[in-house]
Amino acid sequence: MPESKHHRWVDIRPEPLNALIARQYVVGTNVMLARIVLKEGAHVPMHHHVHEQISHVVEGALNFLVDGREVAVRAGEILTIPPDVPHEVVALEDTVALDIFNPPRQDWIDGDDAYLRGGTTSPLPKS
Repeated sequence: MPESKHHRWVDIRPEPLNALIARQYVVGTNVMLARIVLKEGAHVPMHHHVHEQISHVVEGALNFLVDGREVAVRAGEILTIPPDVPHEVVALEDTVALDIFNPPRQDWIDGDDAYLRGGTTSPLPKS
């Protein structure tokens, strides 16, 4: 049986993905919680994944393009993204967001997430 674990963001080293985006995350049995720090102008390219995603903007503002529709999400607001729905994000200002994924993002755990690091070759990677 899995054991409970206590985590503190201050103890989790931020992983720089590029000059404008850094992330931290914790993984449970069936879910992942990520803390994403995006500087104004940061861009997460169009992508989709099998994971359900819930994005909570803690501070700042993000502009999502979800399945062809623009959605501005500001501090205190939450966006749900169903599995396999194409989406991209631009930080409208310096932002901190919490993203929940079910199941956990194995591509992140394995470092197989080139679309976040600027190395994607496909306009719509399956990640």
